Amino acid sequence: MLRVAIIGSGPAGVYAADALTQHDDVAVDVMDRLPAPYGLVRYGVAPDHLKIKSIILALQKVLERPGVRFLGNIDVGADLTLDDLHRHYDAVVFAHGAAVDRHMGVPGEELPGSFSAREFVAWYSGHPDAALDRFTLAARSVAVIGVGNVAVDVARVLAKTADELRGTDLPDHVLDVLGRSHVEEIHMIGRRGPAQAKFTTKELRELGELTNADVLVDPEELLVDEASEAAIAAQPMVRRNVAALQEWSRREPAGRPRRLHLRFLLLPVEVLGTDHVEGLVVERGRLDGTGNAVLSGERLTIAAEMLLRSVGYRGVPVAGLPFDEASGVVPNAGGRVLRDNQPVPGEYVAGWIKRGPTGVIGTNKADAKETVGALLEDAPTLPPAEIRDPDAIPGLLTRRGVDVVIWDGWRAIDTAEQERGQAQGRDRVKIADRAELLRVASRR
Repeated sequence: MLRVAIIGSGPAGVYAADALTQHDDVAVDVMDRLPAPYGLVRYGVAPDHLKIKSIILALQKVLERPGVRFLGNIDVGADLTLDDLHRHYDAVVFAHGAAVDRHMGVPGEELPGSFSAREFVAWYSGHPDAALDRFTLAARSVAVIGVGNVAVDVARVLAKTADELRGTDLPDHVLDVLGRSHVEEIHMIGRRGPAQAKFTTKELRELGELTNADVLVDPEELLVDEASEAAIAAQPMVRRNVAALQEWSRREPAGRPRRLHLRFLLLPVEVLGTDHVEGLVVERGRLDGTGNAVLSGERLTIAAEMLLRSVGYRGVPVAGLPFDEASGVVPNAGGRVLRDNQPVPGEYVAGWIKRGPTGVIGTNKADAKETVGALLEDAPTLPPAEIRDPDAIPGLLTRRGVDVVIWDGWRAIDTAEQERGQAQGRDRVKIADRAELLRVASRR
């Protein structure tokens, strides 16, 4: 029996477990730092994207297979070392994603009131690491830096009312804050042109369907260059995106309570304020013919009391595992971890920690399949685990004072969240506090 540990229970990790357990002679432990499984499907997909969230049903079926065991609330690198993993497993697949945000690198970026979009998403998604009182939404104007799908998600949540989101699984404390929101102006700012924006057409068009906010686009910021025209001609999604933006630029405001400004060719150069964000200085850019923007010298100030940057994610190093600081991923070749450009027997990666934060949820299936193919190819030559008792790892963690959440514990959390939802006429209300999650899990 080949024993494999998978670190991370998001799509990449679960798809790897799925591919491995197509074989009868493989047993898999899927570990997660959180008490709950599913990674960004639970804690990153927007609450009003119910269809995407429904993929949890497919992930659940994999985690409930006889050859798969879920072990939550384990911090690999702290609770378990890399040596521990190698001692108890024949192979380890790291699929823990890209958990920290990139910075813009401009003065004032660290002022109070400046956050990463990741922090805001974690807060409204009920992530156990997010303080319940992290956001107050007392700002009248918010600047969202970035024009990818995450930026679209946070802008849409800011633009909607609490009542519009009440049918989702948002925690109660989040709905309370959204209900008291002072936000009136939302500026979503792209550093390049509309043809270079990373959002998908489906996500973009959802903004045009907002009932609580006018979507405003300045036609002078929809300029294109030769590279943009080529992208519009060759890529249907880019063509649809630009067409939607051009249509909105001709709309008259309907006088809705909030206004969402979609801005392009504006490069942040400074965040203003002394003890809190008070504004954002941007410099207009112009496209250089290749799709990149160069500075024009013209600066303007956007009034904003809150800043959300959505300019990318990067992985987090695990103690003992190689890590490329420049790219934010673990060096690898087709999923095999590399040390000094040589594959490491028994160490593999999948998902964002392997390739960087690119693609959609489904991208992880082929990615995981490639990694598992490499692992199974190597299996006959892998050094066997020293300790093969399946109960050894839970026992070791218990002795180290770790409250391991097994699948029955997660099911207790799942049931409790659904019961809370039913009491409010909702499908589910998330439990956000880690201590409470562990208390509920212990009552399994």
